Amino acid sequence: MKVVAFNGSPRVDGNTDILLREALKAVGETGHEVRLFRLNFMNIKPCQDCGGCDNTGECIFSDDMNEIYAAIREADRIILASPIFFFALSAQAKAMIDRCQSFWCEKYLLKKPIAGGPHGRKGLLLLVGGMKKEIGVQCSEETAKAFFRTVSVPEHKTLSFLGVDAKGAIMEHPAALKDTFEAGRALVELN
Repeated sequence: MKVVAFNGSPRVDGNTDILLREALKAVGETGHEVRLFRLNFMNIKPCQDCGGCDNTGECIFSDDMNEIYAAIREADRIILASPIFFFALSAQAKAMIDRCQSFWCEKYLLKKPIAGGPHGRKGLLLLVGGMKKEIGVQCSEETAKAFFRTVSVPEHKTLSFLGVDAKGAIMEHPAALKDTFEAGRALVELN
């Protein structure tokens, strides 16, 4: 089984990073292949809404998204981890998602969705934010839901942790670490 993970946080060793490592540790213990993309360190041009992918399902720009496109196509499981900034996913996560417009065109205009593969496709969304209002989770969840649907991931689980702001503060929430580890393990279990 191939697992692809996207870290949308700009903060190295921050709360998002820590949570994602817990999920990936659980996946790693099962022996599945994991590919991690740290979006903040990648060259990803924002979507230009140019229509270049409308007829082909392929983006006309060539940058680090080429690696991401290939990984998404091959993935059985996709993990998206992001801090919540201003009630939304990070700019890094959103830029990657917006560039998946080419998958949207491929699926909905050209009627060629990504195949499910022998294990099906599932996702995991990890969110962490300093505010305590659920609206940040709700807005982020809706964007992630559209992303997962576009890349033919029909089901995903969401774990969100609010009121966690300072770098590394998630370590003070052992239940969050445990829940994330268990979600990582459950993601790769075959039903």
